[in-house]
Amino acid sequence: MAYAQPSTAPTWWRGAVIYEVYPRSFADGNGDGTGDLAGLRSRLPYLRDLGIDAIWVTPWYVSPLADGGYDVADYRAIDPAFGTLEEAEALIADALALGIRTIIDIVPNHVSEQHAWFQAALAAGPGSPERERFWFHPGKGEDGSEIPTRWVSDFQGSTWTRTTNPDGSPGEWYLHLFAPQQPDLNWSHPDVRAEFEDVLRFWFDRGVAGIRIDSAALLVKDHTLPEYREEHGPGEHPHVDRDEIHDVYRAWRKLADSYEGTRVLVGEVWLADRARFAQYLRPDEMHTAFNFDFMARPWDAAAMRESIDTTLAAHGPVGAPATWVLSNHDVTRPVTRYGRRDSSFSFAAKRFGTPTDLAVGRRRARAAALLTAALPGSLYLYQGDELGLPEVEDLPRELIQDPMHVRSQGVDPGRDGCRVPLPWAGSEPPFGFSPDGTATWLPQPAQWAGLTVQAQASDPASMLHLYRDVLRARRAEPALGDGPFAWLDAGADVLAFARGDLACVVNLGSEPVDLPPHADVLLTSDPLERGRLPRDTAAWLRLATGSPDASRPGTEEATSTP
Repeated sequence: MAYAQPSTAPTWWRGAVIYEVYPRSFADGNGDGTGDLAGLRSRLPYLRDLGIDAIWVTPWYVSPLADGGYDVADYRAIDPAFGTLEEAEALIADALALGIRTIIDIVPNHVSEQHAWFQAALAAGPGSPERERFWFHPGKGEDGSEIPTRWVSDFQGSTWTRTTNPDGSPGEWYLHLFAPQQPDLNWSHPDVRAEFEDVLRFWFDRGVAGIRIDSAALLVKDHTLPEYREEHGPGEHPHVDRDEIHDVYRAWRKLADSYEGTRVLVGEVWLADRARFAQYLRPDEMHTAFNFDFMARPWDAAAMRESIDTTLAAHGPVGAPATWVLSNHDVTRPVTRYGRRDSSFSFAAKRFGTPTDLAVGRRRARAAALLTAALPGSLYLYQGDELGLPEVEDLPRELIQDPMHVRSQGVDPGRDGCRVPLPWAGSEPPFGFSPDGTATWLPQPAQWAGLTVQAQASDPASMLHLYRDVLRARRAEPALGDGPFAWLDAGADVLAFARGDLACVVNLGSEPVDLPPHADVLLTSDPLERGRLPRDTAAWLRLATGSPDASRPGTEEATSTP
């Protein structure tokens, strides 16, 4: 059988469907209970059949796994738990042969404490050139025992850890915006900039189609180490979204553009200020960035519409497409989140004991699949969401590995609940993820027997069938993906918009609603009720001749292109 090759269009990324692979939890190829590259390679046909354009693989580098691989010890080597560099190269080639591009994670804000540079800095001591690549600083007070700043870690607690001198006396402090095992790099140092540009070349030379940039707004810090104050203006925060950071991404874009074919830069940019967010997407910087605002919104028509409007308005002036995503390896899975009283996302909302109605959450997650796939731009899908997996909220506490759990003194369950290994087949754990009888690195719930790929593949009403149908239709319809968009008037509790001759209608209210005039119903997330759209249900329609659409006056029009 001949497989379609990826589009050679230089703008393939503008409307792509990209599937996030968390390799520890995708598929186990060597039978040790941990996912690896061999397992991923064996499941590439599944991803091809799902209908994706690219995979984004979270860090596969050598790492002590203090933060799930985001503490990198060597950016040019694959962690032995996952395989070898040769296997990574083979994976990139195998995926490309199936029409699937590969995007990899780059973590530029920090490295592992086991990285050769940091070990050399500890050994070299205060004032050394090796320490200038990081943020070593004397403490305050007469004996230096006070932390240099009171900046708060994204993982809670202090952002500074004190070193110990060779003679056993207390030494300097070093900065880490995340865990102590993740020392921050000094992006004012030429060695740091040159090193990461070389890392990009290393992977572009091996065929990767792009990089996802972790914590992209945090790299540059104010060397005077001021405390954060509310009166700080845009670009003046001590360690978030500083103006100088854009020089880094302009250099990276120039490097990416030097390669044949489009090599994309995708930013993880958590910023509430949409205008500041859009600056990262100017034509000489990143191609796209994750849309966290939409992902965090509750199941509410007004809130979602506002997010869609502000997202498209921010992207339009810089000519970048929006991205749409419901979850990732850090976020509560949609089936669980949408079933909660507060269905917005925040880490505080993940606290132990927060109730959810999985039936409601599943119905809403199905509708959200149609909604996000119909919006203009690219679509990201986190592994397992196509199976409707819920968050695992009863992991034994002694097995939780996420540092967010530890640093919250056990109050926050952390992110491991969305990182549990996928169920592929069979009636009991490990559900084909590993050989029978193997203990997986995080335990799978026995209740997942009905959610395996095998079980859902033969069930036309399953979430997997729905996603396959959605992605197949998205690929077949020229109006979907990147391009024009116009709202349709359908009432306060309904999101309805036109994409050319297609319409997406989502009922977020409590009662069934009438569908707008249409010629055909292409897809629904759940069955219609006597021709009406039930609550928490979405439909894709072929518009009837003469129906309001993006080309007719009287509609509110927006577009993701300038």
